[in-house]
Amino acid sequence: MKRRTLRKHWAEGTATHHHSVYVVLLDSAVARYRKVKATNPTRLPGRPCVYVGMTGLTPEERFANHKDGVKDAWVVKRYGIQLMPELFAHLNPMPFDAAVQMEKDLAEDLRRLGYTVTGGH
Repeated sequence: MKRRTLRKHWAEGTATHHHSVYVVLLDSAVARYRKVKATNPTRLPGRPCVYVGMTGLTPEERFANHKDGVKDAWVVKRYGIQLMPELFAHLNPMPFDAAVQMEKDLAEDLRRLGYTVTGGH
């Protein structure tokens, strides 16, 4: 397995801006869990279920790690279908502190729009 380091980012001068937020489309079956229902009281049944996260990897690498069981969120490993770049691509990359805040903000914005959201700590 290839070891990922920040050497590439340091060489490009983007070491402080390599974090990303990402959104994963989940199977709608996740909405039947009591905890998911409780955290999404205003969900609209026609809107998709999503997981919001942040990473220092690319969103594609992070999604693959979830599916492979590497530091996975159970909802993504079990119910993850695909990334939804239309919801996050315009936000990336960013510094770590901004990504932490953006993860929370993006999750709340999607909840406000009626999405069923997990993650977004």
